[in-house]
Amino acid sequence: MASITGWVFSALFLIAFLVIGYFALATRRIAERAERTVPPAGKFIDIGGNRIHYVEAGEGRPIVFVHGLGGQLHHFRHPTFPTLPGYRLIALDRPGSGYSVRAAGASARLPEQAKVVVDFIRALGLERPLLVGHSLGGAVALTVALNHPEAISGVVTLAPLTHMEDAIRAEFKALYIKSTLKRWLIANTTAVPASLKYAPQTLDFVFGPQKWPEDYIVAGGGMLGLRPSHFFATSSDIVAIEQDLGAIEKRYGEITIPAAMMFGSGDRVLDQKRHGLPMREKIAGLDFELLDGQGHMLQFMAKDEVADMVKRTAEKAFA
Repeated sequence: MASITGWVFSALFLIAFLVIGYFALATRRIAERAERTVPPAGKFIDIGGNRIHYVEAGEGRPIVFVHGLGGQLHHFRHPTFPTLPGYRLIALDRPGSGYSVRAAGASARLPEQAKVVVDFIRALGLERPLLVGHSLGGAVALTVALNHPEAISGVVTLAPLTHMEDAIRAEFKALYIKSTLKRWLIANTTAVPASLKYAPQTLDFVFGPQKWPEDYIVAGGGMLGLRPSHFFATSSDIVAIEQDLGAIEKRYGEITIPAAMMFGSGDRVLDQKRHGLPMREKIAGLDFELLDGQGHMLQFMAKDEVADMVKRTAEKAFA
């Protein structure tokens, strides 16, 4: 009986090893294809041990762009840069996202990410830029406005995360992995093949009710989400939110620099009734715009409206 039990456990271990090996190999192949399809597009700079990848274009007063959860710098480089001539435009991959590498031992907490953005601004010698953030990047931008108002001239947020949710929503539960070891294991085995399989449903959720652009996968950088480092960073981001957002949302009244915010009434990712409308009473003079029927990815689907808001805020900020 003991020998049979031992044989069974050995067989199960071998099967598990083969399954894990299969998914690890599939992950590596998918990631390599993603990196060939969308290679690094800009420069790299060390910011406190974080290797930050960024792109820039144009000349004039500086505007810095911070992407959202699971995103990367192409979320602004592709749709937004062409709409804003006359400015120096800089978009960065947040630590761990895109081609940026998070410093060893660093967390994904909002104050830490905000500090990286501020140190990045100073390292590039930018004179109080306008800061634009989307989704989770909006939370980072608002944290910069609260903790480092002297570093920027104004802040624009597009469909930003502003308040704690009551619970982790079903769409994000697969990302909420508290164990670092488990997060790493899933990132390097099953997460990427599963992301590829369910990519159409994910894009429908993120872009809905609009249809995602056909060029999003390459020009919009969508393929870069099919890499284990990207999944690991995205999971780290979502786990870290709860550590600071509750305290940050109590301080929005402290923001005094020019501020603007845009939401879509059809946003499926962040409800404008929770994350948008209440901000009109919390930030004095907030330029708030609600676009009827628009979803979460405003910079792709409402390019002109986004450009107008950025220009409008830039005029106030740089006056």
